[in-house]
Amino acid sequence: MSDFSLQLNDDQRTVQEWVHGFAADVMRPAASEWDEREETPWPIIQEAAKVGLYSVDFFAEANADPTGLRLPIVMEELFWGDAGIGLSIVGTTLAAAAMVANGTPDQLIEWVPQMFGTPDEPAVAAFCSSEPDAGSDVSAMRTRAVYDEAKDEWVLNGTKTWATNGGIAAVHVITASVEPELKVRGQASFVIPPGTKGLAQGQKFSKHGIRASHTAEVVLDDVRIPGSCLLGGQEKLDARLARARERLAAGESGRSAGRGGQAAMATFESSRPAVAAQAVGIARAAYEVALEYAKVREQFGRPIITNQAIAFMLADMKTRIDAARLLTWRAAWMSKAGQSFTAGEGSMSKLVAGETAVWVTEKAIQVLGGNGYTRDYPVERFARDAKIYTIFEGTSEIQRLIISRAISGMQIP
Repeated sequence: MSDFSLQLNDDQRTVQEWVHGFAADVMRPAASEWDEREETPWPIIQEAAKVGLYSVDFFAEANADPTGLRLPIVMEELFWGDAGIGLSIVGTTLAAAAMVANGTPDQLIEWVPQMFGTPDEPAVAAFCSSEPDAGSDVSAMRTRAVYDEAKDEWVLNGTKTWATNGGIAAVHVITASVEPELKVRGQASFVIPPGTKGLAQGQKFSKHGIRASHTAEVVLDDVRIPGSCLLGGQEKLDARLARARERLAAGESGRSAGRGGQAAMATFESSRPAVAAQAVGIARAAYEVALEYAKVREQFGRPIITNQAIAFMLADMKTRIDAARLLTWRAAWMSKAGQSFTAGEGSMSKLVAGETAVWVTEKAIQVLGGNGYTRDYPVERFARDAKIYTIFEGTSEIQRLIISRAISGMQIP
């Protein structure tokens, strides 16, 4: 176990400064344009790939940091630059996280590089879990995967929604129900290779925020994939399904039979500190704009920061941001150190960081007054971007449910 320190080491500071430079010099100048266009910023993704920021090696090294802090540091700086562009750059890592959580070493070697492509031809990947009738309630998932033993193929049918990079990805990772009666215990993850017939993009969503990030439905119509595309392999799935059947026969419902084996939840649990760090980055960006504005904006013959109403608001903004970062770093360190989230610490980081981002960005608009409500200043975009962090990858209500179940030891409905 690595010793925990709040003092970043030389390598972490170097990475922080490098990513911050890319965010300041490349992402921020382009943020407003891509927000307005509502398109994937391929030129910026390619620039990130060419400098080594968008690559398997970069994110593998970030994940390998024994303190667990490098990835949250990277996320905070990228999303300080711009959340929409940031999500276009890091959206692939959610599919990669699903591969790491559920796949075999051979599957990682085969598929993760294809998710990122090359610097000359970058690609993206998509993790597809949510459905029109199965968002927070993953046990309601209707997408089916049926094994065709004669051909050693899986056949997938269903519709996924709210998929980052959905339909434009080179590689899709799909969660599907294998045995519906087992609820979440009967689900598995599959990788869909590039060019697979039957997979198509459905509706592309026009969103309130993070508009430079592509979000769409993914429609699966008799999608046939090799048996080897089942993440984790057939033997592991068979053993898990057998245990789930035993629990069901013993009287446990598929919904309450525990957490291990929930393909989608395993991915979300591992990614929560990184997502929390993204929210911290947005909040910090809004706070910094508000602070500088308050120092130079004068009313009644003096800077508005000399008014307690403004000064105290900024003090609360800074305090909440630092508290959210500390919760995020703790969760990231615990995860890397192999410590269980016995009190829902991962969910705590996501909950507090997401709600902090919403609160801070709204207060930033208030500090700027009428200017904050216009697109001449970036805080209105920060506020639009922040809201999603109380919704995706587990709503604030779901995070509170996870925490309350963890601290009570009870199955709170």
